[in-house]
Amino acid sequence: MYFGVLGPLLVRTDAGDPVAVPDTKVRTLLLDLLANQGRPVSADRLIDDLWGTRPPRNATGTLQARVSQLRTALDRAEPGARSLVKHGPAGYTLTADVVDSNLFEQHVRTGRLQDALALWRGQPYADQEFARATREHLEDLYLTALEQLSDRGDDVLRQTTALIRQRPLDERLHAVHLKALYRAGRQHEALDQYAELRKALAEELGADPGPELTELHQAILRHEPSLRRPTALPEPLNDLIGRDETLAEAQEQLVGNRLLTLVGPGGVGKTRLALELGRSATNARLVELAPLQQDDVLDALATALGLRDESTDLLPRLLDSLSSRQLLLILDNCEHLDLADLVRRLLAAAPGLRVLATSREPLGLTGERVLDVPPLTPASAGELFRARAGVTDDVTAICERLDGIPLALELAATRVRALGVQGLAERLDDRFRLLTGGKGGPERQRTLRATIDWSWDLLDEEERQMLRRLAVQAGTFSLEAAAEVSDLPEHLLLALVDKSLVVASNGRYRLLESVAAYSLERLSEAGEEAAVRNRHAAYYLALARQADLRGPGQREWLQRLDQEAANFRAAPTSLELATALAWYRYLRGRLGEARRTLAAALALPDQEPALRAQAMVWLAGMAATDAQATDVAEAGEEALRAVGDDPHALWFLTMTRWAYGDADVLFTRIDRAIEAFTERGDRWGLAAALSTRSQLSIVRADLGAMRRDSLRSLELFDALDDDWGRLQATYALIVAAEISGDYPTATAYLEDAVRHAEDLGLWAEVSFRTAGLGRIALLTGDYARADELHEQARLLAIEQSNKSAEEYAEVGLGLTARRQGRLDDAERHFTKWLTWLTQIDGTPGIAFITNQLGYIAEQRGDLATARTLHQRALELARQFGDQRAIALALEGLAGATEDPGRALELLAEAAALRRQIGAPLPPAERFDVDRIKTRINASSPA
Repeated sequence: MYFGVLGPLLVRTDAGDPVAVPDTKVRTLLLDLLANQGRPVSADRLIDDLWGTRPPRNATGTLQARVSQLRTALDRAEPGARSLVKHGPAGYTLTADVVDSNLFEQHVRTGRLQDALALWRGQPYADQEFARATREHLEDLYLTALEQLSDRGDDVLRQTTALIRQRPLDERLHAVHLKALYRAGRQHEALDQYAELRKALAEELGADPGPELTELHQAILRHEPSLRRPTALPEPLNDLIGRDETLAEAQEQLVGNRLLTLVGPGGVGKTRLALELGRSATNARLVELAPLQQDDVLDALATALGLRDESTDLLPRLLDSLSSRQLLLILDNCEHLDLADLVRRLLAAAPGLRVLATSREPLGLTGERVLDVPPLTPASAGELFRARAGVTDDVTAICERLDGIPLALELAATRVRALGVQGLAERLDDRFRLLTGGKGGPERQRTLRATIDWSWDLLDEEERQMLRRLAVQAGTFSLEAAAEVSDLPEHLLLALVDKSLVVASNGRYRLLESVAAYSLERLSEAGEEAAVRNRHAAYYLALARQADLRGPGQREWLQRLDQEAANFRAAPTSLELATALAWYRYLRGRLGEARRTLAAALALPDQEPALRAQAMVWLAGMAATDAQATDVAEAGEEALRAVGDDPHALWFLTMTRWAYGDADVLFTRIDRAIEAFTERGDRWGLAAALSTRSQLSIVRADLGAMRRDSLRSLELFDALDDDWGRLQATYALIVAAEISGDYPTATAYLEDAVRHAEDLGLWAEVSFRTAGLGRIALLTGDYARADELHEQARLLAIEQSNKSAEEYAEVGLGLTARRQGRLDDAERHFTKWLTWLTQIDGTPGIAFITNQLGYIAEQRGDLATARTLHQRALELARQFGDQRAIALALEGLAGATEDPGRALELLAEAAALRRQIGAPLPPAERFDVDRIKTRINASSPA
């Protein structure tokens, strides 16, 4: 008899018929006996488990009656089964034939995890307190199985979601759940789940998450790459590594299809995979075709099948022999032969025949299923190389250079003994001389060059021309680019894809690095390299100039230029290309790359003056927050002098410096730009300039101007359907809402901005807006969430090498630390940025941080230092004329003043300034003012 406890109680006969167990107490009795797994349970304990503190009057008699009911139910379903329930001196015992929980434990112990999970129907022994230990033991085993299958994201995610409802504070369970969420591409949800758990632990237990869960949370934030019957086939010398997924897919294809062709480039492991498939087949035969000519094929087939026939027409004998056999026929290396008609006739004559072919191109038969065998993943390539070379070093770079091609990795591994890993890596540019093997394999696989030579010799002359001219392409390329740069028709590229010499993926194409190196040699030999490289440079310059990054085509063009980034980098340095790509690189946050390419192009001799001036503007703007130039403000002025009366230059050099430069100079520039854009009818330029002026108005705390310019800019950008523009236009609206204490409006704008920026891939903007959400969390008192958001933003800014975004995020971490009394942490976060702000003339930022350091000194009781710092902040604030910054310094001085009367005067002066500009402190920003007032009141005489 079968008993199931992994979910609702289930009882079945050996024939599979369900057994009805009447009465709740009888079912509870059965569960109690099952939970004890064949151990006797005393009558007293059973009475306590069934009735607790309210047993029936004649408890022993009532228990005996329930036991009798259980025996009757079992015996009625399966005669003789009443004997399963026994009574002895120590109590009652259930001798169960099969219990699903026992099977479950056995499967987990022996690694049959999928079989184990298939038994799980729900929580075992639900709501039965007497079985709590057993239930927790089974749930822990269940969790162990889930952990070991954590790479199967959807299944694990579904199961952990259900289990969390039962164990809401189980950190180990949450760790599996967070990994499953992350692997399902739901990173934000994983971070939200962590935040919810942290809050629940604090509220329920007064504890923080443990170190393992904390480390997992950090890993998610950082996007850490962290988280096989004997046959007549030759036996492999070593294990097949990294092919589980492809092997499973091929096995599935072979079940439903009689002809499967494995295709892929030379050395990718098609033969090895085919042999592995053959070993799992009932009957398999291998025909090695590589050394054969067309006329030798039938004889080779007859030999593989064990046929002897001396007739001159061998084909009918082959067809007759195969007609009644169940067989998997492996035809290895078909690309140089014409086998389509032969394979068609074999399959038609033999219903029990399946053919597994390996080739660099499909056979071309109706009904053929083609499976591309890809190179190994980086992880699998590394595993293979380390296993073959017998090393534990980091071999990532070697595996990348060799494209994850198993043959190349195997050949390279033989060189480690002599050269070492580092020495091998340094010599890979000379790979064709280096990667030669021994005498054990086929001739075509003894060197990397021989492997590619084999494919090259099978091409016609036009295909060879196309392949060698593709060598100048970097990374992936389009069909159009291949045709234009090669000056050859597109169908030749498609033919090379069919022959596995070009890799196609998602409408893009690429050469494996070894094929590219080989093709480049052939290009040089043909004397074509200079002409082809010139066509490459001309094509990609035209593409960069064609890009329309302003308006509705912005998203599509950003994605297209992203795809061509490697080809842009491969083109020779020129002012034309550097300036054509400057706005794209700015949008993508690639400021360092933009600065390097512009500076290199400007260093070239004999440049056209107008183009040179334009490049100077771009470079000055890109360097505005770089802190490497000796005088970034002067660099901007020099660029403006060179370019003349250009409103786009005025706007760009203001936009990149609005938070750091001289506000009067910047306002003058942007007003001139707005006037010029208006006269020219340039709506995009006007919208951009208005958004910048709205941001400049933040420095002067002019809420009316901030809202007025932002709304007009947003109206224009909406009409132009420019998503980047919408992000810029809403920035001052967000700040205005925050200043006014309207946090729901600020949050709505910020969340919408994060979504749009993520959609566009503008990660610097994502960082700024995520930090903005962190500010709102800080102001609304959710300090843990504030730290989490600011840290996300900081790490993202570091990835983007964006100092402004990094500073904004880390200052947010400092603000939260100070609010919580973590003064040393706060001071570390703040002081880190003073040097950088000084280098880029970031006076408003210096004033703000100086105030914060003053508050830290005051909170430590060092009022003299606090007064010095706040006085310095006040002087700086008066320099750039921000009334809110002046008020903040006055409030700081009030806190650092020992005279209560003077402190109240300073607070009143600050409050009047804030009212004057229409920005009184909202309640959430009164942390310091209220703290200072409380101290003043406490020190004043009663």
